Amino acid sequence: MAQSVFTVTGMTCGHCVASVTEEVTRIDGVTDVAVDLPTGEVKVTSAVPVAEADVRAAVEEAGYALVS
Repeated sequence: MAQSVFTVTGMTCGHCVASVTEEVTRIDGVTDVAVDLPTGEVKVTSAVPVAEADVRAAVEEAGYALVS
């Protein structure tokens, strides 16, 4: 198992969290996504390490931005 932590900006409510969780969960190999709304921290658990570019694309698809 691999775990990566990212920071997402623009989330303000539970719907935002659900949108990001839904999109990131669609990445191949992702088994769990935990979002902390107050900090914007997104913990991604996966079978193999996920590429930041894949997470960025998923977050942007949800309408938010990944902090570099």
